[in-house]
Amino acid sequence: EFDRLLFLQKGGKTVYFGDLGENCLTLINYFEKYGAHHCPEEANPAEWMLQVVGAAPGSHANQDYHEVWKNSSEYESMHTELNSMERELVNLPRDESPEARKSYAAPIWKQYIIVTKRVFQQNWRSPTYIYSKLFLVVSSALFNGFSFFKADRSIQGLQNQMFAMFMFLIPFNTLVQQMLPYFVKQRDVYEVREAPSKTFSWFAFVTAQITSEIPYQIFCGTIAFLCWFYPVGFYQNAVPTNSVDQRAVLIWMYICSFYVYTSTMGQLCMSFNELADNAANLATLLFTMCLNFCGVLAGPGVLPGFWIFMYRCSPFTYFIQGMLSTGLANTTAKCSKAELLHFEPSKGQDCGTYMADYMKMAGGYLIDEKATSECQFCTMDSTNTFLASVNSYYDERWRNWGIFICFIAINIILTVFFYWLARVPKGNREKKKKA
Repeated sequence: EFDRLLFLQKGGKTVYFGDLGENCLTLINYFEKYGAHHCPEEANPAEWMLQVVGAAPGSHANQDYHEVWKNSSEYESMHTELNSMERELVNLPRDESPEARKSYAAPIWKQYIIVTKRVFQQNWRSPTYIYSKLFLVVSSALFNGFSFFKADRSIQGLQNQMFAMFMFLIPFNTLVQQMLPYFVKQRDVYEVREAPSKTFSWFAFVTAQITSEIPYQIFCGTIAFLCWFYPVGFYQNAVPTNSVDQRAVLIWMYICSFYVYTSTMGQLCMSFNELADNAANLATLLFTMCLNFCGVLAGPGVLPGFWIFMYRCSPFTYFIQGMLSTGLANTTAKCSKAELLHFEPSKGQDCGTYMADYMKMAGGYLIDEKATSECQFCTMDSTNTFLASVNSYYDERWRNWGIFICFIAINIILTVFFYWLARVPKGNREKKKKA
């Protein structure tokens, strides 16, 4: 939408400059005044004016409209106005107000709101990226959920539930690789168009990109939660303590946080990299290290001393611990037949008497405490025993979620910092460019 038009014919020669008027009547009246054919009411003024000057296919101008413009009264009026401005504007006092010295027309918070809204509109109008993300999230969550369908509370079943959580992290790389080309395209447009023209600041651009991902990641997390939590059967572990709703909400929060972490980590890796391939390789390296040292494949007790720091630095350590304690804690464990230990008690003792001291110290339960032969013993009577073996405790579930949120905040802060450090022209560079 615009009110004035600078109309150039072939060769860059001016044929009209001035107001358009309502429904382009001022423009139409100008050309008709100087010999153009009548513009029909149903005609498109833009197409009609191209035909008049011979710029439309198959059309020919009946005169040189550049010469018409130079000899017109409108041309004289325009030059009179320009000369008047040249004389008067130099005598106006210089605006020394703080507003006049600002680099941008709007404050940073308004830039942030407008740019964020624009990014949302772009996603809405070109939803291929969102559709591909949803397809990946749904397919991976369903595959994972039904691979460990209705896992029980046997020793193997508890391990299966732990590995279901471990496998839930695997789509990280693909999610990042989906996002990187989109971020690069947005960044290239900003650095070529908006940054040089001072349309909005780099801070508004970066924060808008981060913010625009969060609602979609929360939506993806909600879909993934529904496709994964119930097929695996985590809700069954909370039934004995009547805490299904509370635990389900916390696991949903963990899952949504994981998807937000994924997008912020991808943006962090891309913030200072020129190529998406390099950012993807860096994200893959960081993810692999964090995944390997999260405590599922190897706990801190078996790690070489040097690598203990990676166990503590990995965000997935706290993610897995929090998810495990929320999903499995405070319920009974029940060994399968293959997991029961078979042995004979001492003569004159039943199984309960024979194992009493051991069970008091180490836990576990007997199938029949009164049996006097072939005792059947399960080494685990509570899911808390299994959780303790992997350093996961129910009373630390909220602490672990808070720590994981801190990793997201660190990603965001570092994304802004590294983009400023690597991509924003500093004072010395700006002076060199001007020179």
